[in-house]
Amino acid sequence: MPSNFNRRSFMKAASTSAAAFTILQAGSARTYAANDKLDIACIGAGGRAGSNIRGVESQNIVALCDVDWQRAAEGFNKLPNAKRFRDYRVMLSEMDSEIDAVVVSTPDHHHFPASMAAIRQGKHVYCEKPLTHSIWEARELTKAAREAGVATQMGNQAQASKDTRIIQEFVMDNAIGPIREVHIWTDRPSRGLHGEYWPQGVARPTDTPAVPDTMAWDLWIGPAPARPYHPSYAPFNWRGWWDFGTGALGDIGCHYFDPVYRALKLTAPISVEAVSTRVNTETYPLGSVVTYQFAARNEMPPVTLTWHDGGLRPPRPDALKEGNVMAANGVMLVGDEGVILTDWDHGWHLFPEERAKDYGTPPEVLARSPGHHEEWILACKGGPKAGSNFDWAGPLTEGVLLGNVALRSQLRDDLTQKKLLWDSENLSFTNHDAANQFLRREYRDGWHV
Repeated sequence: MPSNFNRRSFMKAASTSAAAFTILQAGSARTYAANDKLDIACIGAGGRAGSNIRGVESQNIVALCDVDWQRAAEGFNKLPNAKRFRDYRVMLSEMDSEIDAVVVSTPDHHHFPASMAAIRQGKHVYCEKPLTHSIWEARELTKAAREAGVATQMGNQAQASKDTRIIQEFVMDNAIGPIREVHIWTDRPSRGLHGEYWPQGVARPTDTPAVPDTMAWDLWIGPAPARPYHPSYAPFNWRGWWDFGTGALGDIGCHYFDPVYRALKLTAPISVEAVSTRVNTETYPLGSVVTYQFAARNEMPPVTLTWHDGGLRPPRPDALKEGNVMAANGVMLVGDEGVILTDWDHGWHLFPEERAKDYGTPPEVLARSPGHHEEWILACKGGPKAGSNFDWAGPLTEGVLLGNVALRSQLRDDLTQKKLLWDSENLSFTNHDAANQFLRREYRDGWHV
């Protein structure tokens, strides 16, 4: 957000000048006063959707859509006046003139078709992370949102945090010198000794239990290839399956890559390479290490970003003393003159400790956010673009999902442990055409976008 913008100044200007904004709606212009409320439809009413509904509950939520009405019961009961749907395509068609904006909180495989349908009707869109299930989808959705002129936001809430600004300020102040190495890691999906978040490295189940009476299974499958219902997929464990989720990278990458991309001014990587535990055709591996290479950016040198999941972590840097903890999830920037480390729950810390004492904290030069959902609401009403609008979130998602392409490429003998050279402009790998098949997916009949 612009450094001279904050919520207080925006609302003051709006109230004193009776400011009016223009909202694109189904090809027509709608004038909106700053203190008026948006009419919002939410795709997803249970699970993760609950948090997003709370994030926009200051507005008018006029419709709720969910394929499982038992799981959605809490959301339905909280908003008894909102119209209820099972199929978002029906909702968007029937309520076109009654909706200003749409919130998408579905499993990953629905992000693109749901968001694209809303954008094509001129609706503002908030979509959970990762923005899409495939790289091609991220590129297409970003383009469509830009052409439609709608306000957008991806659901990587940490981008609006104070910590995301602080790490940028550390780097802007050259706190640890030139940065040539970054490590990001998570305990997902295995969670070490504490069980697992969701299963990976498993085969497709062979039993076929009955579909719960409250669930519209065919709608849940949506654009993905048809298969029988099983609780191994829904309502939560879909994250580990190639057809539905985007694994640990998709779950955490858009959160943890975001501050690194901002601080180091990263755009598209020039290469990606993956190694992992055994890969199969159904689920993501139990653990993986993905290495991205980025070219120099003006005064910033080339940088290597390495992703570790399944409880794998990078080696401890010499700058850390024995008592310094590297948590189960973290981000570490390695500079020529020190290290900056976070577990995200306790902020950023500079090492060695002696350097941290001498340095202190970076000067505060970036404006703080009014809040992640609030950014989007203000943008819908004509304010500045939200921090994770699709022009930002689309390329970020492309970078994250390149790691999954590299992982999936290991299924081919001719691609195993192959460094894939990436041509972002042409959306293709230049050194092995076989890997390009994993950049997009086929849609089931009736779900073509």
